[in-house]
Amino acid sequence: MTRPVIGVTTSRRSGWRVFPLLAFNIWLAGGRAVRWGNGYGTDIDHADGIIVGGGDDISPDFYGGHLVSSARLDPDRDRMERDLVHRAFELNKPILGICRGAQMLNVALGGTLHQDAYSVYDRSDRRWTVLPRKSIEIVPGSRLEGIAGPEGMRVNVLHTQAVDRLGEGIRVAARDTGGMIQAVERVSDPFALGVQWHPEHLFYAHRQRAIFRALVAAAAAGHEHRAQIAAVEEHVG
Repeated sequence: MTRPVIGVTTSRRSGWRVFPLLAFNIWLAGGRAVRWGNGYGTDIDHADGIIVGGGDDISPDFYGGHLVSSARLDPDRDRMERDLVHRAFELNKPILGICRGAQMLNVALGGTLHQDAYSVYDRSDRRWTVLPRKSIEIVPGSRLEGIAGPEGMRVNVLHTQAVDRLGEGIRVAARDTGGMIQAVERVSDPFALGVQWHPEHLFYAHRQRAIFRALVAAAAAGHEHRAQIAAVEEHVG
């Protein structure tokens, strides 16, 4: 079959440099990336999966929080991505959320965020680096464990916010050593995983590439299933 199409949302501020790196990781995993967002549109009907990328803070208006002075907001992007998450579930299409994207996955399903996560988790190792310098523990029995294995993982850190109250149907998949949530996932299908770090910067690590492979595999399986249904309907019709 042709490569599954993965729609990728990015920040209008940093998307120009982030999207090529995400596209590279998707290509390594066997997929083909299409950029979505301001000026690019969104065509979920012709995509097989979605990545909700990083950058920008989610407006507290979307989950009943309070605005902090350091927040960088893009309400139009918030609305677009929230609607995409809901639509993807309706169409049974897989989602990978990266950093902000993990938070959006949670918020779209009714969850909330810590806007200053390190003030809540003061024992968490506070860093700001694209290098794998933060230690996290993967929750046994999680989907993430099945993808990346049970061992502890070293990841990068480019966030100040984090998941607080979990959204409907969402569970914790990883925490850092201070207890802060570092990954969430949907309990049931379709595939939906959110990681607080940036695996696209860690393409040299096989466990990080496995995250993109899992998304593309789920997208390919969904594409094949829809093709089979269409073929049956055409034959019957």
